[in-house]
Amino acid sequence: MGKWLPISDLFYFEKGSLQSSKSTDGDFPFITAAETWKTHETFTHDCEALIFAMAASGSLGRTHYIKGKFISSDLCFILTPKENKDLDLLFYYRVFNFLREDIVKKTATGTSKLAINRSNFGEYKIPYFDYQHQIKFRDKIDAISDIKISLLNSFSDQEKYVSQLKQAILQEAIAGQLTAEWRTQNPMQKGNPDTDAAALLAKIKSEKQRLIADGKLKKEKPLAEIAIDEIPFSIPDNWVWCSLVEIAEGFEYGSSTKSLDSGKVPVLRMGNLQSGLVDFKNLVYTNDDDEIEQYALSYGDLLFNRTNSRELVGKTSLFLCNEKMIYAGYLVRYKMLGTISFHYANYVMNSQLHRDWCYAVKIDAIGQSNINATKLRSFPFPLPPLAEQKAIVEKCDRLMNIIDQLEQQIKHRKQLAEDLMQTVLREAFE
Repeated sequence: MGKWLPISDLFYFEKGSLQSSKSTDGDFPFITAAETWKTHETFTHDCEALIFAMAASGSLGRTHYIKGKFISSDLCFILTPKENKDLDLLFYYRVFNFLREDIVKKTATGTSKLAINRSNFGEYKIPYFDYQHQIKFRDKIDAISDIKISLLNSFSDQEKYVSQLKQAILQEAIAGQLTAEWRTQNPMQKGNPDTDAAALLAKIKSEKQRLIADGKLKKEKPLAEIAIDEIPFSIPDNWVWCSLVEIAEGFEYGSSTKSLDSGKVPVLRMGNLQSGLVDFKNLVYTNDDDEIEQYALSYGDLLFNRTNSRELVGKTSLFLCNEKMIYAGYLVRYKMLGTISFHYANYVMNSQLHRDWCYAVKIDAIGQSNINATKLRSFPFPLPPLAEQKAIVEKCDRLMNIIDQLEQQIKHRKQLAEDLMQTVLREAFE
């Protein structure tokens, strides 16, 4: 009865014209990617249309229905029926929202910021049949959508609980609770960096001064000691609080060279920082020999995303690779000094402690999400002794492996549910 046709066969689509921040008090709807509409004093269209969010991270794929005078954000496509197609836009409003996740999955491109690719969008196939059947199937889509929403909400809850569990484990790890029994079995020996973090910190400071004297490290402006009211939580007696700059070095911005689709050496960008480890997919490249030499990464480097949205600013990943690569300018590279575990440091920098700190300091003078290298140096770091760092990493690795398995199971079930709903939809139409 029905058939599946490319969107471009059914609709004209054009990009909206106004930046989302340019709303004014007016009589006309200003439709953006967000769920709630704004207003504007002028309009650009007077028709029945669908407004599809094509470039807004959290709202990507959301579809609005409008009939009358309106203006639309430049983050959206405006879809209007082709002359030779009799389309019920309320029906297709339901279709686009039902297929939202699948459309985004199959048409979006980009690494740090996903956006709907215009060509991919036009080629994506949606159901088409005569007008009367479109009217008839409105209620059927609503019924299927209710089931789908219920399933997806269930999976979202599971993802949230797993994420909360992960953060709870990391909090126990960086507060010393995860290794309480280990400390009982390995009591502090004052002056031994393996069991006394104060001795470890003193040793690192002494080594750092030697490197500065030898010209191997730059002398930095000293930071004030962490005040008592700045300490986020209690730590064991054999641990110490210190500023990140006291136990790490580097804090360097990356390359500003233009990236290429192919070249000599990969350039890591914010989209490559995933789940605490660098993801080597969707790479871009450089041929600039000077940049390659200056910004070459080393095994165990930490990469910090210094700008972008609330979700991305402060994101940190560990570089565990021996191949030559460099990093982009909106990332900060640093490395731990001495024998401090970069795995432990990575757990700290992916904990709620670090997220909360980033949210507190991220806004700059003009209201942008930005944490520069100077700010990053002052991050308050809970430092355990060396041997306890190793014990923490071993426990966290085991627990995070279980968490990763749970996340993969939920992701798999979510995809199965999505596939099932797609099958139900096709059978309902065909």
